[in-house]
Amino acid sequence: MGVASVAVLGLIAWPVMSHFGIPPFTGGGDPVSYDRAGASKAADSETLMPTGPRADFTSVKTLSDGTKVSVVTLEGKKSGFKGKVWVWAPKEYTQDPKFASRGFPVMIALPGGPGNDSNYWSVGEFGKDKLSLEKSVSKWYQEGKSKPFLLAMPILNPGPDDKGIYWDASDIPGQPKMGTWLTEDVPDLMKANFRTIKSRDGWSYMGSSTGGFASLKAVLKHPDKFKTAIANGPDIVPDSPLWRGHGKEKRENNPEALAKQLVATKGPDVYIAFQVGTKEHASTINAIKKFMATYGKGPVHTKLWEIPGGTHNGATYLSNMQSPTQWISEHIKWQTPRP
Repeated sequence: MGVASVAVLGLIAWPVMSHFGIPPFTGGGDPVSYDRAGASKAADSETLMPTGPRADFTSVKTLSDGTKVSVVTLEGKKSGFKGKVWVWAPKEYTQDPKFASRGFPVMIALPGGPGNDSNYWSVGEFGKDKLSLEKSVSKWYQEGKSKPFLLAMPILNPGPDDKGIYWDASDIPGQPKMGTWLTEDVPDLMKANFRTIKSRDGWSYMGSSTGGFASLKAVLKHPDKFKTAIANGPDIVPDSPLWRGHGKEKRENNPEALAKQLVATKGPDVYIAFQVGTKEHASTINAIKKFMATYGKGPVHTKLWEIPGGTHNGATYLSNMQSPTQWISEHIKWQTPRP
């Protein structure tokens, strides 16, 4: 899985991470806190105030609007896995008093391969316009085309996905519990340190290639926790060789089987936006369209954006992500407070 992501997405990520001195290239920067003075009481019943304990975030990069990307090494209490998570909060969260007691929606953004010691969404700048996910979310929110997402950007794999070995963002027997890490420990980190939304209505995934598969699967496997996803050039079915001898568990992590089950039980509703470049492998495009035709019904709401001339890389996806983000935002429960 994700061969193209190693060749293309990984090559984009590595020099970017090195240039900005992201761990493992440095030991980190100054401490970062996302607390606000006077925000001890939730503004409404839908807001979940930070539950603690506070994580030791350190600064990685400061954006032009004063917001910071920071990183922490998270020891997952439920998965037992230890890895890095980069986070970012929009200026409305950190700087605007009228939002001081409001919960914010969360987007968990996942890279393609290898994704074991970095996440290119955290500080990546893509294309000639040097687009970044953080700056894009801020811009889209200001234009009324996105919710002001908090971003959680964890590593995806416990090791490099070379030699045909990868983990399908799942709890494969005998392997690190990457499914639990991504769908329980990382959300728990966000709840511990940020004002979030109590219900699934404020939780979303976005990912590319292998991360797109992980995003698709997370929403279908846990529709009680997560409502929306953007899956960019994803694989549709699990195919890691590590599943050998574990057919039952493999089926339990197959988005096709999960979607079929969700349709049969008639909900809850999930919203999945797909992006794919027209120059990607025909098998990727055809698999997405087959999935949508077969399972995109009832509670499984799907929509596809085909990117003319687009290839399998982060620059293609991010530069065209405004419309998918707007679509999933329409299904995220969050309103801008009145002045």
